[in-house]
Amino acid sequence: MITEMKSTLEKIFPEAEDFLPINGTDYVEFYVSNALQAAHYYKTALGFQSFAYSGLETGNKESQSYVVQQGKIRLVLTSPLKLGTEIGKHIDEKGDAVKAIALWVDDAEKAYNETIKRGAKSYFEPVVSKDENGEVKKAAIHTYGETVHVFVERKNYNGVFLPGFKKWDSSYSPDSVGLKYIDHMVGNVGWNEMDKWAKFYREVMGFAQLISFDDKDISTEYTALMSKVMTNGNGRIKFPINEPADGLKKSQIEEYLDFYNGAGVQHIAVATDNIIETVTAMQSRGVEFLKVPSNYYDSLLDRVGSIDEDLAPLKELGILVDRDEEGYLLQIFTKPLEPRPTLFFEIIQRKGAKSFGKGNFKALFEAIEREQEMRGTL
Repeated sequence: MITEMKSTLEKIFPEAEDFLPINGTDYVEFYVSNALQAAHYYKTALGFQSFAYSGLETGNKESQSYVVQQGKIRLVLTSPLKLGTEIGKHIDEKGDAVKAIALWVDDAEKAYNETIKRGAKSYFEPVVSKDENGEVKKAAIHTYGETVHVFVERKNYNGVFLPGFKKWDSSYSPDSVGLKYIDHMVGNVGWNEMDKWAKFYREVMGFAQLISFDDKDISTEYTALMSKVMTNGNGRIKFPINEPADGLKKSQIEEYLDFYNGAGVQHIAVATDNIIETVTAMQSRGVEFLKVPSNYYDSLLDRVGSIDEDLAPLKELGILVDRDEEGYLLQIFTKPLEPRPTLFFEIIQRKGAKSFGKGNFKALFEAIEREQEMRGTL
């Protein structure tokens, strides 16, 4: 449960209408084939903690959900308990994947009505759920592919997570790896759909365009893509939208669309205050990361200037560095966390930078292409 008092939301991007407004990410829900095993993985490998549970023992006869938390990040891992459910069909089509990006708002009904009025397609109308700890109001709309946004209003609730959930006590509690909050979430969409979904976030949800990249910015010898980054008014929600671009071979976006059978969430970028410690801990727990060639670091300081960190551990771990007008950032990307080459995580530490690592695109995408070549999909 979010217990800290909200501060007044500063409108960092005045071009965003911010009529909802959105206070932050409430949770991200994955549909997975085995919620218990997935929760164990996220606890063991990524340092999440047991938080809440819903299932047969709480009166839920349809699905089982384990909620894990680290910092301000909450993941809901949900599996079906019956044959022929929407959850099961989603898993069959897409594998384990993100279904819902839940957004914390003051008034879920208002957020729903305002977005529907502007052209959103309803996923479910406002509904109130209650228990002895109060009530939560939720409503949801569709976005790209089968992904949905759930508006969550929890100001009248004091329970552990949501009505229908109980506290999940576990004797197994690996240490956190230092993840703090979701920095951004990236969606992959089909050919010529980037502008459509950028327009959706601008007109339906009141977002502004923070930055855009074309195939001249994001390309290698073989593949290319284009991207627009959309943000809400206070900058707490950032959604880059990627689409394929013409190249000599199949791009990572095309590979994703093929295996995912459509548009969806490509990766979740999570922030840390010490990326060297976080990545070291994750690697020791078996998480595998993409590696760029060692010569990436030969001219790194000439390109980005002075940084606080020693170069040796960055090179050893494969952490990338980029600089913009505001400062610099450090970032690294896991290999896909599912059997299909779809969802992965980005670990990011911002030292003032507001950008997304444009200077790293070529090296990063060449690393992805090496993985594609090993999979036989390049």
